[in-house]
Amino acid sequence: MDTYSVDVVYQAISALFQGNNPKEQEKANKWLQDFQKSIYSWTIADELLHQKRDLHANYFAAQTMRNKIQNSFSELPPHTHESLRDSLITHIGQIDEQTDNVIVTQLSLAVADLALLMASWREPINDLLVTLAPHQCAIWPLLEVLKVLPEEIDSRYLRLGANRREEVHKQLDASAECVLKFLCMCLQREDLDQQRVWNAALRTYSAWLVIHAFPVSHVYNNALTQLAFRLLSLPETTGKLHDNATECVCALLSCINTRQDSASEPESSFEAQIFGAVCMLETPYHLSVAHEDTDKTINYCRIFTSLCDAFFYDLLADAQKPHYSLKGLDLVLLCVGHFDYEVAEITFHLWYKLSEDLFQRNEDKLTALFRPHIERLISALFRHSQMESDHDGLIEENNNFFDFRRKVSDLIKDVAFIVGSGACFKQMFHILQAPETTWESTEAALFIMQNVAKNILPDENEVIPKVVEAILNMSEQTHIAVRYTAILLIGELCDWIENHTESLEAVLNFLLYALQQKNGLAPAAAIALTSICSACRQKMVCHISGLVEIARSLDSFQINNDVAIGLLKGISLILTRLPREQLQPALREIVGFQLQPLAQLVDSTGGSVQKGERTDPVYWIDRACAIIRHTNPDVPDNVEHPTVAILNDAWQLISRVMDKYQSDLRIMERTCRLIRYGIRMVRKQAMLLVEPLIKQMVVLYAVQHHSCFLYVGSILVDEFAKSSECIGGLLEMLQAFIEPTFGLLQMENGLKNNPDTVDDFFRLASRYLDCCPHQLLQSSLITPIFQCALIACSLDHREANSSVMKFFINLLVWGRSNNHSRNTECRPLVVELANQHGGALVMNLIQASVFQLHSYMLVDVAEVLHELKQVVGNERMQPFLAQALEALPKKNSGGYVTATQQQLDEFSSTVLRADTTKAISQALKTFTRLFR
Repeated sequence: MDTYSVDVVYQAISALFQGNNPKEQEKANKWLQDFQKSIYSWTIADELLHQKRDLHANYFAAQTMRNKIQNSFSELPPHTHESLRDSLITHIGQIDEQTDNVIVTQLSLAVADLALLMASWREPINDLLVTLAPHQCAIWPLLEVLKVLPEEIDSRYLRLGANRREEVHKQLDASAECVLKFLCMCLQREDLDQQRVWNAALRTYSAWLVIHAFPVSHVYNNALTQLAFRLLSLPETTGKLHDNATECVCALLSCINTRQDSASEPESSFEAQIFGAVCMLETPYHLSVAHEDTDKTINYCRIFTSLCDAFFYDLLADAQKPHYSLKGLDLVLLCVGHFDYEVAEITFHLWYKLSEDLFQRNEDKLTALFRPHIERLISALFRHSQMESDHDGLIEENNNFFDFRRKVSDLIKDVAFIVGSGACFKQMFHILQAPETTWESTEAALFIMQNVAKNILPDENEVIPKVVEAILNMSEQTHIAVRYTAILLIGELCDWIENHTESLEAVLNFLLYALQQKNGLAPAAAIALTSICSACRQKMVCHISGLVEIARSLDSFQINNDVAIGLLKGISLILTRLPREQLQPALREIVGFQLQPLAQLVDSTGGSVQKGERTDPVYWIDRACAIIRHTNPDVPDNVEHPTVAILNDAWQLISRVMDKYQSDLRIMERTCRLIRYGIRMVRKQAMLLVEPLIKQMVVLYAVQHHSCFLYVGSILVDEFAKSSECIGGLLEMLQAFIEPTFGLLQMENGLKNNPDTVDDFFRLASRYLDCCPHQLLQSSLITPIFQCALIACSLDHREANSSVMKFFINLLVWGRSNNHSRNTECRPLVVELANQHGGALVMNLIQASVFQLHSYMLVDVAEVLHELKQVVGNERMQPFLAQALEALPKKNSGGYVTATQQQLDEFSSTVLRADTTKAISQALKTFTRLFR
């Protein structure tokens, strides 16, 4: 299969879809992928569609045609566009009842994408209607084309550009009335399958509603809108029709004015009509609940929630005169009260949005207006959070109900301020006190209390003492889930316990007992104990011997390593409060509990590493890291930090770990993390480790290319580069890192495949510029680093690109003219570099912004342009910009002007006169939309 011809393509398709030899199928698949990329695939795919030999060939040809138009339209010379259009319309016209739906979709997308890209096709909608509407079989593909066309306008693959998009929207607006008439006419035709035409027409109508193509006067009083509401009101409507009618009404609601200004009179009338029509769906909702038709119930819930979204600013407009749309929240709360928690979950985003807005406004009267709704919401969430009465154990993590309760937890924390955390806590307490309360109700009430406990004032003395006493006296016969949640609640009451020291001893005994149980309570006890250690640090100092014993016995408890690490963090916070003479021995002992098993692993021969188990070095490294990171006593600079001796003693073991497990990225990353926190803790007192650490990292990095070594290098620079005796060695480290880094990044797809290396390398380079700029700028290293950064501008990885941009910013800052003594010596070096490479920098930044980077990344690009302008001035910046803009394509693949000369000039002048990064950023975002 060397050359491309119709017969050879058929052979490949047959080998792929009908063969039974996997190797031959893989070979055929690769060949067909290469064929699709070739220029010959245009004509051959067209021929395959004409011949219609078999389903697989037709599907492949339709998909090829769509992919070519979407991704390779620039391959075609403009004079061929019309013949392609005519050929595609012919293929669409030949679709019949037997044509597979997938082929119809692919061909429809091909026609839609062509209509969007082809600037010379002036009236695509009208042309399609005139050509295809008279033919019965062509109605179906025509409806599909009309549906996908508005959906494709914002396709990131087509890159239409803002100018072309605006033109297309005008075309669609001009054709909207014709399309509406055509859709209404389809509904009236008796020669078409009624259900099918209703489904297709509603889908198409929804797509046009979403882009707001129809004027308000046309939207409500037309046959399609009336059909959607009628279908939603009839209990016998089929599921598919019900779904499409729902999409239609949700799209309709998106047309409603949601701004904070007032709507015009026709718009207000239209909004009131829509609101009334949606309210009429309350009865059908109740019927769907009665019939246990959950799919339809979910649809109504979506509509009611969309209704409140549409009227959101009206809801919040005036606390004195509540808007009629407040009734929408009652409809939403009906759904929240449904027995299936999946229905309630659909509404969660609305409550988040409401709580955020109320919090920002901070108006007591407005908040009070919504208090009854939130009280009903919390009551419903309490019911939904209840476990099944016959459930024996705890809720299994990562099942649907566990995930739902996690979302409930987040939501309650967000909305509790509207009703008051204390009031919510008290409301649940009354449930606990009710006679004949079931265990599942008790557990759910404790769960709700757990989520508001942190926000209750620590001096509360009415309810919390009773709750704490009841929990501490809970019998062992109490359901395990109730005890588990009660223990977590104790942890959340840590601030209250800190304020009520008399309860601390009893609470600690209670938690220590639970920690030693083998029935599933230990994780909750460990989490609660961690919270209490964090909140009651000074008051827990007298319990340090018991905490050290807990650290010694950690592996005897039924807890996973993450929970154990949390507990060690809590213990470390108490260590921090110890007097110096007690701190170091206790710290050494607790760190030793982790390093001794690690040393045994390093000394052992053979044996595989089982991730997350005791045979995994990371298991012990993470524990040691947590202790060192969180033991942070207040030590003067002239006094040795208690962690220094421990770090120096541990270095030989750490070095052996790095040697033994050097090929395992995960272990190396965690080891580097331990080193990072150790150095950050003791700062310049880690001087003894610097030289051996650098020597070992340089050797290992040259072989393994783990970017975590670069990260540790940046920590060393940050801590030691301000000491003149260290600068030489640190620059040698950078030089040693450069060769393997550049070798890795210069490989095929090197930047794309190694974003962590890009991120950590340029973070390292930035640290040098922060700490010893003059030494780096006058070295021979700066030019190759700058040139590498120029290439890395186009990498569309958030963190990596951000590090590259920060490198440029940190470099250019030293070129500014001010009185700082370091600036005086650095400025000439930066100015020379900026004048020499500034043109290439602007060129690469503009190209990357237009073609590669996401819009959220442009803020950093703008800052680089702003800093460059400060260094070289507008006289040099203007030609840099002009050259970069001249290199951009003047027309898109469909022949439409991407950016007019006026738009280019406007962008250039905005950048040149901008005083702030924000102004350049806004101009850059607006400008790049012209090409996207």
